Amino acid sequence: MGCPLSKSGNDSDNQNQSKTGENKNGEGAVNKPLDPRLPLNVRQKFNLSKSWKGIAREMDMTGVLMFVKLFEDNAELLKLFTSFQELKTKQSQMESMELQEHASKVMGNLDEMISSLDNMDYFITHLHSVGKLHRKLPDFKKEYFFKMEKAFLEAVKEVLQDRYTENMENIYNIIIKLILQTVAEGYENDYD
Repeated sequence: MGCPLSKSGNDSDNQNQSKTGENKNGEGAVNKPLDPRLPLNVRQKFNLSKSWKGIAREMDMTGVLMFVKLFEDNAELLKLFTSFQELKTKQSQMESMELQEHASKVMGNLDEMISSLDNMDYFITHLHSVGKLHRKLPDFKKEYFFKMEKAFLEAVKEVLQDRYTENMENIYNIIIKLILQTVAEGYENDYD
């Protein structure tokens, strides 16, 4: 009755739940609804966090692949990066320490954002500040953010390989669109 252990009449429900509120089937935080600004359901968010662990183990490689793919499809963007704009070949880009450093910073931000999906206020504020920082870059245009989408998805697919299912492709599509849209909003508007 008043025992804190008897919150549910079904003991198997209690035993099936972890300390984080997720059950063993990965069906998400039972006591904490998702923020309506996050366009993922509980299961999608859970799957993203599990899948992202595979990316996190290969963070630097994923970032370098992402930028190499970005420059393959958008060679004109290379001129925006003074520290590695002379890298015209895929091989030179893959081996560049400067490119790796920049890719590592970008992937660190993405990692932080994927990890902060439980705090959408922080997620949005941080991404707006990233967008605002890009205003200082000469010749940078808001549209350039959206060119990262395809490169990001291709890099993630290459790193995850057979773990990049149709379901995960859909989830990564949703989250990268949200991230890039939020960064672009920060570039375009002041939210301070």
